[in-house]
Amino acid sequence: MPRPTSVSHRLRHQKAIVATAVIATLLTLAACSSSPSASSRVDPSADTGTQDDVLAEGGELLVWAWEPTLKQVVADFEAEYPNVDIELANVGTGNDHYVALQNAISAGSGVPDIAQVEYHALPQFTITDSLTDLTPYGASDLGRTFSPGTWDAVTGGTDAVHALPMDSGPMALFYNEQVFTEAGVAVPTTWDEFADAAEALQDYDPDTYITADNGISTFTTSMIWQAGGRPFTVDGTTVTVDLADEGTLRFATMWQQLIDQGLVADISDWSDEWFQGLSDGSIAALVTGAWMPANLSTGAGAASGDWRVARMPQWTEGANETAELGGSSLAVTQASQNQELAYEFLKYANIGDGVATRLDAGAFPATMRDLTDPTFLAQEPEYFGGQQINRVLADSATHVLPGFQYLPYQVHANSIYPDTVGQAYTGTTTLIDGLTGWQDDIVRYGTEQGFDVNR
Repeated sequence: MPRPTSVSHRLRHQKAIVATAVIATLLTLAACSSSPSASSRVDPSADTGTQDDVLAEGGELLVWAWEPTLKQVVADFEAEYPNVDIELANVGTGNDHYVALQNAISAGSGVPDIAQVEYHALPQFTITDSLTDLTPYGASDLGRTFSPGTWDAVTGGTDAVHALPMDSGPMALFYNEQVFTEAGVAVPTTWDEFADAAEALQDYDPDTYITADNGISTFTTSMIWQAGGRPFTVDGTTVTVDLADEGTLRFATMWQQLIDQGLVADISDWSDEWFQGLSDGSIAALVTGAWMPANLSTGAGAASGDWRVARMPQWTEGANETAELGGSSLAVTQASQNQELAYEFLKYANIGDGVATRLDAGAFPATMRDLTDPTFLAQEPEYFGGQQINRVLADSATHVLPGFQYLPYQVHANSIYPDTVGQAYTGTTTLIDGLTGWQDDIVRYGTEQGFDVNR
């Protein structure tokens, strides 16, 4: 199946899709956003009857999402609650989806009741109060239901709950055990060892690379996250950008050495060449999110039995600190006239029976119940040689460093990343200089949109 959150990795290929006119309305919307009248929406503080009453009465819901496993979840929900009619629409992925959603919100018509929103994109819609705070419906009691990283993402360090996590992408090291064994290279546990292993694999075979990377914004920010960097700080409409903090420079310095020595394959992720490299072993490892297994098994089937999963390399020997890469939530829009029913679907899809449906189709859970389920942990996929990979991935989910924030215009920032940091992969600049340029662009753009941006 397609990776659950892969579209976030294609943002750099969709440069400038986010319309400036749309993003320019952010602060205006935040200041004077309109919402349906009290008579057209459920007042969650009122006595509106029981959950069973809401589901029995039913109604219509419009859901905008691209995640393929939701199709069966919707069908199952409608079968269980026959008075509910759900239209599931894919209006695009990544930037296309967010532009359509922002346009509908700005126009005040055609807004879905429920929208899939990746974690890095949530701030764009929470800053304008375009998403319903789910705390009146009891969502504030669900903190321990989800993994720490995903719960941080949907709450944003506030008392509000802007969405419910749908899946997660705690990072780990996926590696081709056969290649490492034949080359006599130990699986790295630290980033210093990772650099040494990259060199050793090249010595073994000049056509073998430890990984591939030609400039991906989401990978860069997640690596900075794991290195302890906190480049973005957001407090309302006040934004601070520091792409030269200690964690950012730690990652940039190490990764630049790999680029300079030609130890990272210059191959676009998700391309045919990329999957071929994963199949034939010329790309020997990936540092990526926990949603990767299904993509390896379908895209690099020839390597079945060769791949394994290990803890993400650490900056300090013996540490266990990770980050999230990818993942999506489901949010109820402020414009929805059927918010209570919409929330019932969110619960079904993200903490109810819908979770098992999605896991069976290859999604990776955000729910602690499933991350600690003995049956889930004991799964031994043949593709990974019978290794119980979920034990490694679930452990990563519980060791995500807290406190990382995204920009309220992160989608736009990701789209302009190739113009600055991305140039380091062509040799025309360095990662550190590219990050400085990216910071300048981020500050300039945020200021133009009316944010109070500091550096």
